[in-house]
Amino acid sequence: MFWRWWAWQRERRTLEILSSLSYRTGELSSYLKEIACAVSQLLQVDLSAVTFFQDELGARVLATSIDLNDRTRVVSLHSLITATVVQTGRSIVVKDAQRFREYGTVPEGYRSYLGVPLRPSHGEVIGTICSFYKKRRKFTAQEVRIAEMFAERAATAIDNYNLYQQQRQFNQILEAEVARRSEELEAAQVKLVEQERLAAIGEFAATIIHEIRNPLTTMMMGLNYFRRVDLSEPAQERLELALSEASRLERFLSEILLYAKPQVLQLKELDINELILEMLNVRSTASASVYIEFLRAPTPAIVRGDKDKLKQVFINILQNACEAIMEGETVTLAIDNQLDPNHVWIRIHNGGEPIPPEVLPRLTEPFYTTKSNGTGLGLAIVKRIVEAHGGELLIQSSASEGTTVSVCLTAIA
Repeated sequence: MFWRWWAWQRERRTLEILSSLSYRTGELSSYLKEIACAVSQLLQVDLSAVTFFQDELGARVLATSIDLNDRTRVVSLHSLITATVVQTGRSIVVKDAQRFREYGTVPEGYRSYLGVPLRPSHGEVIGTICSFYKKRRKFTAQEVRIAEMFAERAATAIDNYNLYQQQRQFNQILEAEVARRSEELEAAQVKLVEQERLAAIGEFAATIIHEIRNPLTTMMMGLNYFRRVDLSEPAQERLELALSEASRLERFLSEILLYAKPQVLQLKELDINELILEMLNVRSTASASVYIEFLRAPTPAIVRGDKDKLKQVFINILQNACEAIMEGETVTLAIDNQLDPNHVWIRIHNGGEPIPPEVLPRLTEPFYTTKSNGTGLGLAIVKRIVEAHGGELLIQSSASEGTTVSVCLTAIA
């Protein structure tokens, strides 16, 4: 009669503890600790442990009913009874593991064993709840059911935790992808707005330049007429100055129009080696007093580009490099397609005076110039042409290394 009353009391206590357990998403360790302690308390055993099965050889100890500072968080299941529980997927009771070894061994210092599998809704065993007692003991069917009830709770919590972690990881990947796509969309939108702005500027500039060029042409024709007139020397000097300024204004208007209008490219496959060689042979880009050293790539450096516009880019950069050094010095033009096989790098280097750090980032701004007779559009046009090719323009300068202007273009096989 006493044993029936004791069993009923334990059953009632089990239900009370189960109803009091509360799992909060992400707080798995403390919840499993409560389960391990509850099993130990109800079964009156020395140790209960919740393990998570990792592979055929090991399991991770997630919680224990008592603190074991020296326990290993990952344990080998080889030859242990716990491995049998995982493999068979059923509860196992051993009243004397030292005598009955057919299921495996228990940790040193313990003798009797109760192990129940953790089986979530998908049906696969993911771990165990193991209870150990230091003396011989026969666990009753009711005690096995109690352990199985807590195992069901633990399995559900572990499964939910893993799903939660997977969902978090998926959300992080999704957030990163959304952020990347948003950046791409923002960049595309900025580019579109810039193209629309430049198109509007180009249309406006074309109209204004046309209105200026017509009277300018008439003025230059009149000034050139006076070249046939016998003028005094002071008058002749003033005439030449006026013609020079008129020519400079005409060049300035042409550069404004070139910068403002959309870059329409005539693309074809080009070998940058041959393009640079042709440019150096056909067109003089520097005074005879400056030496140009050309280091071509060892293999064809093929890109898709507009031949005339790329020539314009390299002529402009090379001219600037030659103007920045003294007579007898060297400008190096090197092509590299070896270190980065997906790109062709064209680097133009001189050892002249370094560009001040505060000036360097402004060199490609429209109308910014450090030259007394410059328009400030040369490098701005160069940058637009390079970017229209999907490339990149870089300018580096220091007192120790000199100045290097690099153009990076996408290589094609």
